[in-house]
Amino acid sequence: MRAVRPTVIAAVTAAALTALSACTAKSEAKDGDAIQVTAADSTCDTSATSVPAGQVTLKIENKGAKATEVEILFPDDRIVSEKENIGPGTKYTLTAEVKAGSYEIACRPGMKGHGVRQKLTVTGGSAAAKRDPKLDRAVAEYRQYAQDQADATVPLAQKFADAIKAGDLDAAKKAYAPSRLGWERTEPVAESFGDIDPKTDTRADGLEKGQKWTGWHRLEKALWADKKIGAEEKALADQLVSDLKDWQRRVGKAEITPTSMANGAKELLDEVATGKVTGEEDRYSHTDLADFKGNVEGAQKSYELLKPVAVKNDPALTKDLDKQFTALNKVLDGYRSGQASYDFVSYDKVTETQRKELSDAVNALAEPLSKLAAAVVK
Repeated sequence: MRAVRPTVIAAVTAAALTALSACTAKSEAKDGDAIQVTAADSTCDTSATSVPAGQVTLKIENKGAKATEVEILFPDDRIVSEKENIGPGTKYTLTAEVKAGSYEIACRPGMKGHGVRQKLTVTGGSAAAKRDPKLDRAVAEYRQYAQDQADATVPLAQKFADAIKAGDLDAAKKAYAPSRLGWERTEPVAESFGDIDPKTDTRADGLEKGQKWTGWHRLEKALWADKKIGAEEKALADQLVSDLKDWQRRVGKAEITPTSMANGAKELLDEVATGKVTGEEDRYSHTDLADFKGNVEGAQKSYELLKPVAVKNDPALTKDLDKQFTALNKVLDGYRSGQASYDFVSYDKVTETQRKELSDAVNALAEPLSKLAAAVVK
């Protein structure tokens, strides 16, 4: 789940240009140099406006008082790569692959809104042809995996919607968690489009001013907190299926690279740390552990596909990742309540001590996982 971000249109308004002017380009980076990104609560300074095609590295520092998100964006607002939840006073290195063209670097203080942006021009041809062919296979297999997850999600979401439209509260509750698994496994792909996630997976506290609350969590509140299904909920159920079908159709057009896979795996772990472990994600149904497992499975899939190259470039890293994935899955599987992939105990039954154990296992994996992108492009 992420906050909504308005779509950038081709004809940029004067107001948007004013917002962009707060982002200052300091100098041109030399080939191979990282772009220094200094984020604050109202500014976003970058050290370059032009880089050669291929690998680009952002050295990010948040000097603001709010957590921020930094993204590399296509002109139509699709995400090339991103890092969410960069806390005040913290630093992060983001590695991505970019082809020749026009982009923007965006800092989003508070992780809401359009953000403060800087134009970025990528020159020359793409270096992708020189990369290890194993990486091309990894991308192709991951694209199929993402499509398979979307294809499997739609009928499960339809089952959820049908139960709501039938007014069957118990059946709708049972169908809720299964309908989310495919989404949770591949959420970075859905988020890359910019406009689908806000409609399907936004929580009440993630809404922008004037945004109508739709999607899974709006229906979750109706089922568990309000304990009612009315005409509005039935219409929202149909809208959820329609939005997910849109996602299903667009998966094949997603921009997927080895680094976006690696960064996406880390983002899935961040999703766990900031939403699932805290109990904020499924706060009414307490089905957080099913989402938790979906995020971990998706991260592990990306890693396993990239591992043949990563193990060659950084064997110590892959050894650590294997160990930490095993440890996290072992802890998580201790909370299973049945055989299905979504069968877990209600998260409100998990004690603070147990949540700390889960959090520690997530953090132990997140640290080496943050190095995977750099390992696959060495």
